[in-house]
Amino acid sequence: MSSDSFGRRAGGPSQVSRRRFVQGLAAGGAVAGLGLWPRQSWALRTQGVPNILSGTEFDLTIGETPANFTGVTRPAITVNGSIPAPLLRWREGTTVNLRVTNALPPDSIHGHSTSIHWHGILLPANMDGVPGLSFDGIHRGETYHYRFNVVQGGTYWYHSHTAFQEQAGLYGPLVIDPLEPEPFAYDRDYVVMLTDWTDLDPTYLFDRLNKRSDYDNYYKRTVGDFIDDVQQHGLGSTLANRKMWGEMRMTPTDISDVNAHTYTYLMNGTTALGNWTGLFRSGEKLRLRFINGSSMTHFDVRIPGLRMTVVAADGQYVHPVSVEEFRIATAETFDVIVEPSGQDAFTIFAQDMGRTGYVSGTLAVREGLRAPVPAVDPRPILTMDDMGHGMMGHGGMGHDMVAMAGGAMAGMDHSNMDHTGMKAGIDSNQHLGTSSMVPGPMTTMNHGGPGMQQHPASEEGNPLVDMQTMNPLPKLDDPGIGLRDNGRRVLTYADLRSTFRDPDGREPGRTVELHLTGHMERFAWSFDGLKFSDAQPLRLNYGERMRIVLVNDTMMTHPIHLHGMWSDLEDANGNFMVRKHTIDMPPGSKRSYRVRADALGRWAYHCHLLYHMEAGMFREVQVRE
Repeated sequence: MSSDSFGRRAGGPSQVSRRRFVQGLAAGGAVAGLGLWPRQSWALRTQGVPNILSGTEFDLTIGETPANFTGVTRPAITVNGSIPAPLLRWREGTTVNLRVTNALPPDSIHGHSTSIHWHGILLPANMDGVPGLSFDGIHRGETYHYRFNVVQGGTYWYHSHTAFQEQAGLYGPLVIDPLEPEPFAYDRDYVVMLTDWTDLDPTYLFDRLNKRSDYDNYYKRTVGDFIDDVQQHGLGSTLANRKMWGEMRMTPTDISDVNAHTYTYLMNGTTALGNWTGLFRSGEKLRLRFINGSSMTHFDVRIPGLRMTVVAADGQYVHPVSVEEFRIATAETFDVIVEPSGQDAFTIFAQDMGRTGYVSGTLAVREGLRAPVPAVDPRPILTMDDMGHGMMGHGGMGHDMVAMAGGAMAGMDHSNMDHTGMKAGIDSNQHLGTSSMVPGPMTTMNHGGPGMQQHPASEEGNPLVDMQTMNPLPKLDDPGIGLRDNGRRVLTYADLRSTFRDPDGREPGRTVELHLTGHMERFAWSFDGLKFSDAQPLRLNYGERMRIVLVNDTMMTHPIHLHGMWSDLEDANGNFMVRKHTIDMPPGSKRSYRVRADALGRWAYHCHLLYHMEAGMFREVQVRE
């Protein structure tokens, strides 16, 4: 194990002056051994950068360390004493050995056991780091030896898969140097890891969500909003819209369960006031490896004054796309190339999807510079169309095809709806979803057109399901709520095209349709209305090529992650688009992807919003011969 010294550019971070140290104290930072400090240039190819470990032999110690990001000191979970955990640098084609030791104190509020999951990394099931599936976890005083071959390159990350330890600070970036030359050039290389921090005990936060899921929703509509809607849409349409939201017992301002009213957003372990800074010289090309390591936050990222060329998604090369802004879901990674010139400083601006807060950093020619920080965009408002219930386009109020599991849906006539083969959890090949032997791409599955979306029988009359989408669409070319028509070129999934063809090449032999379900008031989340504790595993035959179709029946956005295998996203016609490890699912969307079951064992499959996963949106996948 050694410090990284890939020295394409010399001159690491400058010494922290006494004044700067005090500013760091005021701004908030990680307390790890030596105390609070602001984070500066975290370049992969700069000498002398701390907290970067490279090679094939690693010793990682998980412990509890005081942290202060808000002026209040709280116990955090750290790796080798730092938040984020050390940046690990591997090389494709090598075998890595990682000895992970549990040094949590006996009185830790974060539990006695721990784990590390290597997100997006292909490896044997017993190395995946999911307690209860991969192994028993790492108990206090024990050391677990992770050993596996590195068979891929790119930008990834790692985090705990034990209880709420990820929320408490156990996450870190991971970069794998590829064997083959990369298809793009750059002069400096930075990780930009975005996360969310709370001073609350994460267990308390989870309990609060179960009791009051709308606690952070400060922006419920007012009388003034009603008057504005009447003027824009008319009294009848506005009353009908309010009636539907009332029957759903939901609010169109509920964009995210936890936001900046609870969270402090961090960039590479520091707050916006701490001003993480990446240095550059005019004319250089910078590679920025964005990683969303948050627990519950989608970030919308831009660098005012600079266009970003997206060159990789989830560690895999894509055909370059020039954009001004992109949304990065929890657990996703995007690599971009920027060429700063014409001014001495540029702001990296990442606002949350609900527009309640942001974190910012700086690209600059020297330390201490800042550029103007833009104002947070206006708060978005969900429409019925956003949730797959409308036919009026994104701008309309969308009353046409509303169907809720409670309220309006109770009065619907289901006699013409075909539920053949939609019984979940009985046949061994139908454990995860509906119509598991449906042939063809998702366009054959009634996701649009005159027929309404079918739903599994397990959703009907289910107290854990408060809504069903009736007209879901792929929405691959939709920037997303809050990003449409904002005057900037925003990345969409439709822009992402892998630089390689479908690596498998076979047509899927079968299709599983899986519904993302939930109940907002009860904070219950599930697949097909069945929580993890009540559901049977999805069983795949080793070597088979299959298609998974996801239908989001909720008003929330869910990033879905399948461990151990790639998710090859398809377009609306069933053609291979892009290889990813996390597929983001906006409300009212229906998306399909191919999976090659090439990894034997037991694997996790879940929403990567931490509290949704803990509330039940989690399944086991078994790959067997």
